[in-house]
Amino acid sequence: MRADRLVSLVLLLRQHGRLSAAALARELEVSTRTVLRDIEALSAAGVPVYAERGRHGGFALLPGFRTELTGLNHDEALALLVAGSRRGAQAFGLGSALASAMLKVVDALPESYRDTAAGAAERLLIDPEADLLSRRLVAEEVPDAIAAEVLRAVFAGHKLRIHYAAVDQTPKWRTVDPIGLVTVRDRGYLLATRSGADRTYRLSRVLAAKELAEPAQRPDRVDLDRAWQERSTQFRTGGDQVTVLVRVDPTRREDLVGTVLAVRAEEADPDGWLRLEVTFQDPRHAEWALWQLTTNAEALAPQWLRNSLRNRAAAIATRYGVSS
Repeated sequence: MRADRLVSLVLLLRQHGRLSAAALARELEVSTRTVLRDIEALSAAGVPVYAERGRHGGFALLPGFRTELTGLNHDEALALLVAGSRRGAQAFGLGSALASAMLKVVDALPESYRDTAAGAAERLLIDPEADLLSRRLVAEEVPDAIAAEVLRAVFAGHKLRIHYAAVDQTPKWRTVDPIGLVTVRDRGYLLATRSGADRTYRLSRVLAAKELAEPAQRPDRVDLDRAWQERSTQFRTGGDQVTVLVRVDPTRREDLVGTVLAVRAEEADPDGWLRLEVTFQDPRHAEWALWQLTTNAEALAPQWLRNSLRNRAAAIATRYGVSS
């Protein structure tokens, strides 16, 4: 931890030129006494940091002191900065580490690339917090302590004990063999096996985690992209799937198709509407998707879905009926 703080101190001085002990203490969230000890340690290590007296004094580095990342061209530097703007690291509890790393990268870039690459990065926005309709894309929070334990187990190849809250179930302790981590739309997932069977755990539902000393039973190498595709296929083809026959206005076809697991059949009706046989993950998924399309779609079968949508519409009509 102290080594990271010393590096951060040097970077702060590189960025601001001169800072007082009090200002450094605020930035590093330590006491001024700790800052003074760190300054002494840097001086002893050969870092050219010196004190300037007076009202506007403070600590500074000798001009020209820096390290450089050689061999990077402008586009490579820009790619690093753009990558650092993505929020995926938040899902793994690495947000603060990413911010610190990008500060170091920017500071270490050759002078000829640093300003132009940083300026270009300001012209690109990756995954904003809200779309054009002001719908906020909320990233799930994973406590740092939990994320740290999961990461250690994944990287060290050790078994992991997690207290996991599955949907509609009482939280239970599980011992798993971690394979890797995946982030999708700011949601983090742990890919693992338990008793030899594939398992996928959402990190936001892990209530506690503990890395174990026992080695995990897993292959030495893994293709995470392929593993995720296989898990996705298992998810789409498992559970209480339902098949629905639905008529939909052609202008809303893509809205419907974008919510289903699969389209089994499709044909046009004489009135121009489309008739599709589609599959949903479960009854709740089917009702939700058809409700979003309001009068631009009609569920023809099964009957239970028609009844459910009719009852929901009746309840809404009663709620907004003329009051006395």
